Amino acid sequence: MPEWLQAGFWGLLAGSALLIGAAVGFFARVPRRMTASVMAFGAGVLLSAVSFELIAEAHEQGGLLPVAIGAAAGALAYTGANVLLARRGARHRKRSGDEQPSEQEQPGSGSAIAVGALLDGVPESVVIGASLLAGGPVSLVTVIAVFLSNVPEGLSSAAGMRQAGRTRRYVFGLWAAIALLSGAASLAGYTLLGGAPPEVLATITALAAGAILAMITDTMVPEAFEDAHLLVGLITVLGFLVAFALSHA
Repeated sequence: MPEWLQAGFWGLLAGSALLIGAAVGFFARVPRRMTASVMAFGAGVLLSAVSFELIAEAHEQGGLLPVAIGAAAGALAYTGANVLLARRGARHRKRSGDEQPSEQEQPGSGSAIAVGALLDGVPESVVIGASLLAGGPVSLVTVIAVFLSNVPEGLSSAAGMRQAGRTRRYVFGLWAAIALLSGAASLAGYTLLGGAPPEVLATITALAAGAILAMITDTMVPEAFEDAHLLVGLITVLGFLVAFALSHA
């Protein structure tokens, strides 16, 4: 299979986990504590992947300066976009309770949530495609980490959308579109960054890592600790260790 096609396939596969999680969150009545636990596991998985796959790889490619610049720029870009979307009703897009506003309560919030979901998924997908640029196989650890973290993201968000009264067509249309765009973003990461100098690749990888770290803190951690119980921290560490073990297998 050509590498450009592999890039799109792996991005689509990782994004498809959003649909799996959304189906569970929309049709099943998952207890809030269970949702918080699953989200905590996903946050731990992503934290490990960012640390040992993205940041470490970027540092190896370009050194400390591109990593610092890229990570800071990614966090700033994500936070700025997230602030704008929050003002339009997308602040609680990954919350499983009744925090999400309905369209009647805040017109335009549905579109803002859709854009926010895309904002959350693009950085992850770009680095999946970029991982093929070294000429080897795709970073399966990154793909698995994104897949495992997308399941609780889709679950929690879809449960919140159901609580806000959004239709089945809206929920699954949104996540299907995000899954397809995840494949497109992964393909773009491969095609647009091909031939780029190592310092540029390092900066882009770190930029995505910074955006993902900001996303974890802004959207995943609040849901994970909404109904905090004594095992949430332990579950987060478990997710971290699972991804760490995969990266060293």
